[in-house]
Amino acid sequence: MIFAHSDAPLNVTLLLFPGLSLLSLAATLDPMRGANRVLGRPAYCWKLTSIDGKTPVASCGLPIPVDGAFDSTERQDALILIAAFEAVRYGTPPVLRLLRAGAKRSAIVGGVESAPWLMGMAGLLDGRRATTHWEDLEDFAARFPNVDVQPDRFVVDEPVFTTGGATPALDCLLSLIRARNGYSAALDVASLYIYEEVRTGSDAQPIVSLGRIRKHEPRVAEAIRIMETHIDRPLTIAAIARRVGVSTRALETLFLKIVDASPGTYFVALRLNAARRLVLDTNLPIAEVADRSGFSAIASLSRAFRRQFGAPPSAARRSRV
Repeated sequence: MIFAHSDAPLNVTLLLFPGLSLLSLAATLDPMRGANRVLGRPAYCWKLTSIDGKTPVASCGLPIPVDGAFDSTERQDALILIAAFEAVRYGTPPVLRLLRAGAKRSAIVGGVESAPWLMGMAGLLDGRRATTHWEDLEDFAARFPNVDVQPDRFVVDEPVFTTGGATPALDCLLSLIRARNGYSAALDVASLYIYEEVRTGSDAQPIVSLGRIRKHEPRVAEAIRIMETHIDRPLTIAAIARRVGVSTRALETLFLKIVDASPGTYFVALRLNAARRLVLDTNLPIAEVADRSGFSAIASLSRAFRRQFGAPPSAARRSRV
């Protein structure tokens, strides 16, 4: 058990894939460095690898130096995969064989952001609970019916763990430090980053990061959360106001004050942003994109999409790089 008290050093291999998020890498790696600093000893040892030993380039264009190619014959306590854009394209049969072989020599295998897709393709998540980035949860569940997919920030189901992105990875690593080295150590590491909102794994992944809105105007925060859960089947603003416990007019006033937009305008923008992600990041038919983002027909989506982004969905998809 990796998520259990231990004074032994934890040997970690990070396997990086091209297009990874730099923030996800930092959120996974730096808490281990912070723990070593706080504890005054090398409680965590790591090395960075790529499949072929070549330097992977992060999504921001920054090359990430690695220590070499991933060796599936070496033993490590934890093998952590970090991937983001187009992770599935790297799941070739040779790579999946390497992952399966590496998993046999690891006490635990972790996947950050889109890396759970590679773990799923390798069969490492069958019969396990897992999560991935919130944008992909529905498609992830459809692709891997033998996986118990959770909308959580991170899921630990040893011998695997998965996280939904960068800050969930930070929360997961802090949870690991708390389990192995104590609550005080985890708090001290979190304080290095002035990070106070440490979350549990079972906290749901939000579409919108509400930050201080949640504290200063919880009714607006609650209304936005309701909108998030009804992207595909939008509620009326009056219905949302009733659920929040205010009048429609009061909700209009609150939204204009807090987010500088009416709730109706904000909700449409939320749905259009969801549609744009599906247009640019998937090959779903536009009709299905319209349905998933709560538009009754392709024509209504196209009109709203053009007003918001300057081009219809079909043109946006053709122009993607």
